[in-house]
Amino acid sequence: MNKLKIAIQKSGRLNEDSLKILKECGISVNNGIDQLKAEASDFPMEVLFLRNSDIPQYLRDGVVDVAILGENLLVEKGDDIRVVEKLGFSRCRVSVAVPKTFPYRSVKDLDGLKIATSYPNTVNAFLAGKGITAELHQISGSVEIAPNIGLADAIVDIVSSGSTLFKNNLREVEIILKSEAVLAVSPAISEESNVLLNRLLFRIQSVLKARNSRYILMNVPNDKIEEVGRILPVLKSPTVMPLAEEGWSSVHSVIDKNKFWEVIDELKAVGAEGILVCPIEKMVL
Repeated sequence: MNKLKIAIQKSGRLNEDSLKILKECGISVNNGIDQLKAEASDFPMEVLFLRNSDIPQYLRDGVVDVAILGENLLVEKGDDIRVVEKLGFSRCRVSVAVPKTFPYRSVKDLDGLKIATSYPNTVNAFLAGKGITAELHQISGSVEIAPNIGLADAIVDIVSSGSTLFKNNLREVEIILKSEAVLAVSPAISEESNVLLNRLLFRIQSVLKARNSRYILMNVPNDKIEEVGRILPVLKSPTVMPLAEEGWSSVHSVIDKNKFWEVIDELKAVGAEGILVCPIEKMVL
């Protein structure tokens, strides 16, 4: 039986979030400590746990069919590899940072500086686009320490909360790109594996839609139902059920979680009462 081969990062937060979304898709991965390959349950899938920086080449060579990895890594090492879905987790940015004492005013201040980074291709493309020449020092880890030991004047690295920069007396001055986890596909994927990929993609999209939506139900005066319907960003139309109290109905719908408070304020203003909002586990369209 054909199995979809998927690569995920072997450790770190991206590993945990990748396994979590697979689990929410009904796919359990039976992996032990330091195990580099594992079988999945309830779906024809084989999971390879790989070093993050190696994944683009594994995709390119067709060793794996798909992978969950950071978008920033594809910009650096795999701009020829197709992304089929953005996954919404492990968000970060690739940014320029300088010592807090550096009198930074604009990107032109980078001209002629020494910059330490693990993303030379990304940095070179950024600098070339700005007409700037700088000396790059490629290092694989602990980039933040480079200015403190005199190796570089500035750095380009991944930033999430910014706490690591703060601890090393650095400040973020330019955002080169914003990144999140993505599902990428090998250019060499077989027709049989592509069928499995479409099945996986359907499950992932259902999970992502549920994560970004909330189920809402409320009591509404009958003469306000049409107005409430115009407020709700529903899939098709809200569900309306009469209440025991004459002149009132229970209205059910789905809203975008990011517009929750804005929608609630509008609903209250037109007379909705007893508003309940619930998470959605799966959402199949």
